Amino acid sequence: MPPPQSRSSSTSNFSTRLKLLFRQCFQLSFYKDLLLNPKKSIYIMSGLFILEVFLNIFIVRIINYTEIDWKAYMQEVEGVVNGTYDYYQLKGDTGPLVYPAGFVYIYLIFYYITNFGNNVRLVQYIFVGLYLIMISAVFYIYNRNTKVPPYAYIFMCLLAYRIHSIFVLRLFNDPIAMTLLYISLAFLLRRQWTVACILYSLAVSIKMNILLMAPGLFFILLLSVGLGQTFKYIFYSGLLQLIFAVPFLLSNPTAYIVRSFDLGRQFFYIWTVNWRLIPEHIFLSRYFHLTLLLLHIIVLLYVCRYQWLKDIKKMQDIFNYHHNYILSDDTIITLMFYSNFIGICFCRSLHYQFYVWYYHMLFHLLWSTNSKDVVNLLILGLIELSWNTYPSTFVSSLILHICHGYILIKLVQSLTTQANMPKPGKKVK
Repeated sequence: MPPPQSRSSSTSNFSTRLKLLFRQCFQLSFYKDLLLNPKKSIYIMSGLFILEVFLNIFIVRIINYTEIDWKAYMQEVEGVVNGTYDYYQLKGDTGPLVYPAGFVYIYLIFYYITNFGNNVRLVQYIFVGLYLIMISAVFYIYNRNTKVPPYAYIFMCLLAYRIHSIFVLRLFNDPIAMTLLYISLAFLLRRQWTVACILYSLAVSIKMNILLMAPGLFFILLLSVGLGQTFKYIFYSGLLQLIFAVPFLLSNPTAYIVRSFDLGRQFFYIWTVNWRLIPEHIFLSRYFHLTLLLLHIIVLLYVCRYQWLKDIKKMQDIFNYHHNYILSDDTIITLMFYSNFIGICFCRSLHYQFYVWYYHMLFHLLWSTNSKDVVNLLILGLIELSWNTYPSTFVSSLILHICHGYILIKLVQSLTTQANMPKPGKKVK
């Protein structure tokens, strides 16, 4: 057993390390490594998080809040406060309530702590906190994977004009759903399946777009814990939805199911970001909607069989996979983000607040292909330009589709993920 180090020796070692770090600060290679080495991402992330605190507060204090849906949200939940649980009767200035029960409970909390929705500045600061929680979860996810170069996070944070606006100037429910989703993914990476699925279900109860990631989540669970456990977690998720919905189902079950999970909901052409390049009558056509749904299913099935399950030879191997392999963090992240992105590509309409559905995922997806960094940054810039064009135009929608198409094709052609590891003691052929 070596003798313990003296206090003077420890002080000397610390002093030596400090001097070495000081010398490195004057070397170009130090900064190059800091910006390009994914394993050093935590330093850039930490600095950006501190910057985000001040940036979001600055936005709230300097830029005027824009009223879009906040008053309507308050009117919708005020109906519940007044004793109305029939979804056909719950409505606001912008139309009927079309979100699941979790939305009602969250905005009821906001209703009471903001003096019946009148203290908008307070809820803006709540959304600042929400943004910081979300970006912390995103950083945690990316730091677990070490695929994206650290300098890309500077673009992720500082160029996200629309994202900051959606959070702290618009107060939509989309940021709440996505924050819960990213926290859920963080727990998936920690293999805490029950907590992850409950959080995922909570996110679905805020807004249904989270269901776009359901195929990815299903295969993550199936390949990680087996079929029986997968159905157990699906049951937990469904039970949570049922518990939340009880008061509304007791009042008018048909109204709740039709309104809160209305997959055939019609969108307004004036707000579309992605389909301004087609005439309005085609945009509103049910045949167009069914075509997009069919393409979504076809692409999803292809990707599932020939990418996600490419190493599976027999059906039985799927059910036994969890006995032999451990999914890598990269695989878990990719399945969730890829599943969501396919849905985004074939959405019937993308409104401006929907950008938050996939913005932070684009960096992982682009750096999961063989595309060059400069091209990745160009694609991100063009997508940002498209989403910041208001009102959308033929050109902005076309650019968005070209960028989405490029990413999807590159993912199909050259997706790279870290290999899944055999379980200890398992010899896999």
